[in-house]
Amino acid sequence: MINISETAADRLKDMLAQQEIPNMFLRLGVATGGCSGFSYAMGFDDKESDEDIYMEVQDMKVVVNKEDLKYLNGLEIDFEESGMSGGFTIHNPNAIATCGCGSSFRTREDAGVPNPEQC
Repeated sequence: MINISETAADRLKDMLAQQEIPNMFLRLGVATGGCSGFSYAMGFDDKESDEDIYMEVQDMKVVVNKEDLKYLNGLEIDFEESGMSGGFTIHNPNAIATCGCGSSFRTREDAGVPNPEQC
């Protein structure tokens, strides 16, 4: 299960509404790299695959590749305002270590492939 706060969902829905391609959805994933071994991938997509898991979160279609779900199950996404800026924050209960930038992690079962140049 993926959890998205109401604040983050509102931001994402606004961003989705600005997309020029119909039927876009939120795709979450994991890529190797980053300081800790894995980095998060979050973006909009309109291509579906038999390897995907589909879920409805905050009235949005959210898609995760079956292989990535083991790293993202229980993931919490929020959006925080900070002065004149803001950004998405991620809390991953599967991560046992993260880097200082917060976009890279590793799990107890898998360390990924660290690449400090990506931080």
